[in-house]
Amino acid sequence: MVNINFVPDDYVENNESRRTNLVYLVLFAVMMAALGGSFMAIKMRQKACRKSEELVSKRMSEIQESIKQFEQLQEKRRVMMKTALTTAELLEPVPRSVLLASLTNNLPDGVSLMKLNLIQKRSAQTGNTAKSSKYKSAKSRKRAGASGKGAGDESENPEKFLETHIAIGGTALNDLQVARYIEHLTNSTLLDNVALVESKESKLNEKTFRQFKLTAMLKDNVHLSRGDVEKIRDKATSTVWNF
Repeated sequence: MVNINFVPDDYVENNESRRTNLVYLVLFAVMMAALGGSFMAIKMRQKACRKSEELVSKRMSEIQESIKQFEQLQEKRRVMMKTALTTAELLEPVPRSVLLASLTNNLPDGVSLMKLNLIQKRSAQTGNTAKSSKYKSAKSRKRAGASGKGAGDESENPEKFLETHIAIGGTALNDLQVARYIEHLTNSTLLDNVALVESKESKLNEKTFRQFKLTAMLKDNVHLSRGDVEKIRDKATSTVWNF
């Protein structure tokens, strides 16, 4: 049986053309959607990179500020250390060179200094006061606040409550010279509480001599004028040359 197609050829071609155009439009839409998604993804990455860059820049600024503050603190520390050293020198009642010169001036003939040690401690009176009861401390602070004196003196002038202890070691030919040296130090204007700790016999190259150890304290409220300091140092220079 013969099939007869009554649809015109133009109609069939138009349908096929419409389907082809629809497919092209769908593909074009898919391609544009893909391009739009890629564009949005690139924009989002750029925004994220920008935020990361801003965070890094902010962090770098904070680090630079921290470094600057650290350098300022280091500079302040150097200034404070210099000030502390200067203050310690100013608070020292007697320069150590003057004290050493005084110890040298009082050396009898045949006596030599071998060791010298200076130690600053808080006075025993201050330590006993610190061990008092809380009631007494509060009462003393209350009285000090009323009078404007007392406990405030210790916090404002701690150097007044420091004692300088001196340990002296040396050699002599006999005990008589050691006793003479102790007598000279006792009569000194700088020292107080001079005491003999040890005196023993020693030998070197078949020669007998005495090794001695003394202790002393620097007197409180010692004030030396420039003339006294120069006199002590000049005498020490001459003593060294004579020795």
